[in-house]
Amino acid sequence: MRDKIYLISFLLVAGVLLFLGRGLLQRSVLVTWGLTFGGTTVVAVLLVLLYRLRLKLRASRVELARKEAELNFAREVQRALFPRTLPHGDGLEVSAVCIPASGISGDFYDMLALPDGRLILAIADISGKGISAAILMANLQAVLRTVAADSPSPSEVCRKLNHHLHQVTDPAWFATFFYAEWHPADRRLCYVNAGHNLPILLGSNHNQRLTQGGVPLGMFPASEFDMGQVILQPSDLLVLYSDGITEAAAASGEEFGEVRLETLVSTHRDEPLARIQERILEAVRHWSGKEPEDDMTLVIVRAI
Repeated sequence: MRDKIYLISFLLVAGVLLFLGRGLLQRSVLVTWGLTFGGTTVVAVLLVLLYRLRLKLRASRVELARKEAELNFAREVQRALFPRTLPHGDGLEVSAVCIPASGISGDFYDMLALPDGRLILAIADISGKGISAAILMANLQAVLRTVAADSPSPSEVCRKLNHHLHQVTDPAWFATFFYAEWHPADRRLCYVNAGHNLPILLGSNHNQRLTQGGVPLGMFPASEFDMGQVILQPSDLLVLYSDGITEAAAASGEEFGEVRLETLVSTHRDEPLARIQERILEAVRHWSGKEPEDDMTLVIVRAI
């Protein structure tokens, strides 16, 4: 700003001198010298300004490259946190995907086989976006893997996660969370829905939503969580998703919605899970007609 003020001032002075001294250039050495000095000074200031702008541009490019490198590193670290292999056996097959809206995601899903034979399924959506949400996501996932094996029930897992999240974050931060344990011996799925989008269970006899649970994690210091359970029959389909799927809006403002999602899955439920996943993502993109504004996470589970 200072360089611009100097430049404008010199230009104004030079213009005034040229106007006032237009008839004196041939008669006055002083006027000629003054105009020459003024013009030379303006050129010098202009060159200095251009040099400084060039340095700032170079520094901006270096800073942009540094931030992009940091973002790429964070993206790779986050990608490594997602399960590298998905379960296929013990009565279940799974397909899962997470598509970040801003390079890195505040959503996560996780699956973990415990030594006692239980299989853990989890999906969460951290409030907010960007690097802060991604850091909190990684922290929550790490704690989940620590407490899951030592907790006797989904309710206890969620109670411990809620206590941890409330301690380490500001009250404005919270996480919607769905946690389930699959018991292959009796085909029982025990779960807690902590404020997350209601999973859709397409059963052999009827469809239902998995509603048992409580409030999102981290909102209150001593929240309690109710446990629900369902028996999965072969070919039953469970769809877990984040609000980036159902809240994707068309140009009119209408959201994709749970009903449209359930209808789509019901229509194609006999297809391979990867193909159902692809159909859902294609339908959401076609509905919104633009790049996702929120992270989209989708986990589809079929009982076999």
